[in-house]
Amino acid sequence: MDAALKARALRAGDELEGAPAQEILGWAVEEFGTKLVVAASMAEAVLVDMLARIRSDVPVVFIDTGYHFAETIGTRDAVMHRYDLPVISAGAQLTVAGQNAVYGPKLFERDPDLCCRMRKVVPLDRALAPYRAWAAGSRRAESAGRKNLPAVGWDERRGKVKIHPLAAWTDEDVNRYIQDHDVIVNPLLSDGYDSVGCWPCTKRGEGRAGRWAGTTKTECGIH
Repeated sequence: MDAALKARALRAGDELEGAPAQEILGWAVEEFGTKLVVAASMAEAVLVDMLARIRSDVPVVFIDTGYHFAETIGTRDAVMHRYDLPVISAGAQLTVAGQNAVYGPKLFERDPDLCCRMRKVVPLDRALAPYRAWAAGSRRAESAGRKNLPAVGWDERRGKVKIHPLAAWTDEDVNRYIQDHDVIVNPLLSDGYDSVGCWPCTKRGEGRAGRWAGTTKTECGIH
């Protein structure tokens, strides 16, 4: 573990708590440059749009699980077309067909934690490996499990600085930014999905209620 880097992250978390999202992301870009990567789920492109207004060579990573809605892939492609940013699509080592052959069909029903690990967590870990810091669009308002998200913190498992520029934003803040900046939005958000993940495990619902509905699972393990 890089103790100095961790101390820097925790200090920044204290200093930037309550700062505007653009200032938090701007600090991360200035501090880490191209050793920063931004993770995007392609529910909407708020954080990507914010990044593009600061610097154009910081990469964006999208985890292509093989189970995304067509609308999510379309949103990724639209983001790649609009913004002059390097977008990395990271996938699992096994295709969906390969996973079915090894583990049997519908692993997402029988062992969703294992499915998420192979198709989301491990690919993201590989994609993050070259970087010192990563940013995500997670917000405290999204769920009880995220209510204490720091603006800047330390990802203990990965040994990296983790930045949440939108941590303190409400749904109204997100919608206002989308309207003010004409941000690309996944069309599923206008079709009853408040949170968008893989199609087998996502149903229409408010907040994150549609994710892994009917189970006790609330997170994929990335965060």
